[in-house]
Amino acid sequence: MVTVADGSSAGNTDLIRLKTELHRQIIDLVDFSRAEALTEAELRAQLKALAEYLCARQPVTLSEPQRERLVLELMDEIYGFGPIESLMVDPAVSDILINGPDRVLVERRGVLEETGIRFADSQHLMQFIHRLVGRAGRRIDESSPMVDARLPDGSRFNAIIPPLSLGGATVSIRRFGNQRIQMENLVQFGTMAPTMADFLVLAVQGRMNVIVSGGTGAGKTTLLNCMSRYISDSQRVVTIEETAELNLQQRDVVSLETRLPNLEGRGAVTQRDLLRNALRMRPDRIIVGEARGSEVLEMLQAMNT
Repeated sequence: MVTVADGSSAGNTDLIRLKTELHRQIIDLVDFSRAEALTEAELRAQLKALAEYLCARQPVTLSEPQRERLVLELMDEIYGFGPIESLMVDPAVSDILINGPDRVLVERRGVLEETGIRFADSQHLMQFIHRLVGRAGRRIDESSPMVDARLPDGSRFNAIIPPLSLGGATVSIRRFGNQRIQMENLVQFGTMAPTMADFLVLAVQGRMNVIVSGGTGAGKTTLLNCMSRYISDSQRVVTIEETAELNLQQRDVVSLETRLPNLEGRGAVTQRDLLRNALRMRPDRIIVGEARGSEVLEMLQAMNT
């Protein structure tokens, strides 16, 4: 019988290994195709009971807090975000960056910092990536080693794996807060002067063509959402994005999202395709979330219509 030392680095490593082994046992034991007949609450209850049963059968001595923590983390592995669950519910975290299994960084209030959180190994990280990619209805493998998707909570998820990522699988998650930031908040934060905010409001109300540009994480989407508040509720708005991030509140908003090709390389729908189609949808406004390719030409032509 082995006792896991609580709080020590060796003890934490042992718990991670034990959790990984128990997670694999649960995946092997549970027939998830039959589980579809259960409600989510029933399935969660049964999986929790199974996790507690497997914990009790292990040849290690766990304290009660360790056992409860292990069961909770196992449920996070199956339903949640695994090792980064605590980061995904932290309102101060705006970005989560995973550089291989041994390094997880976060951005809190504009400052990048180490977390000390680790995945058990490269296989554990890949299982995590495949689970999140599957939730988004996408795929990632050696033939398609990059993916950009939207998670159920609205976060933007990007992953790139070997052979393109030489140091191991890399994940970037951009989180969006539940609180809607208004133009007044940007003035209060010192992001812009009051006269600048007034000018942008008038530009939107006057139906001027506006391009928002800036570096990564500069707040382009935040500003675009703020400005969209001043679009008249009587106007028809069509948004075009690779990964939906805009959050418009008008009465008549049509949100369009691009589509990647299937396994045969067919069926792709680009922003350029959507922009051409949007011109036939009687739009009063067209908002392109991000323009980086050939859709720029179509966008400039649309500005002249």
